[in-house]
Amino acid sequence: MAAVVITRTAIADLDRLTTTLNLPAGTRDRVRSSLGPLTAFPLFGPRLAGRWQGLRFALGPWSWMLIVYVYVDERDLVAVVTIQDARSAESATSQT
Repeated sequence: MAAVVITRTAIADLDRLTTTLNLPAGTRDRVRSSLGPLTAFPLFGPRLAGRWQGLRFALGPWSWMLIVYVYVDERDLVAVVTIQDARSAESATSQT
């Protein structure tokens, strides 16, 4: 079972989204639930390309929430590097 860690950057991203989008109080718990399957299936998320190459993504508790992560096979570790609003023009995509 892979360990899952959330970086400080990803936590700050989630806090910003929670504030700016007025997300419910249980948002962090919902995100943790969304990360659960990655412990058993760390390569589940599609690969990203371009400047995001080497990273994968999973959808959060809402279909617009991208959880961008890297899997470190040698350590059996999933590190969440950012959490983004997929509706934003700056968000990670599989194309660029």
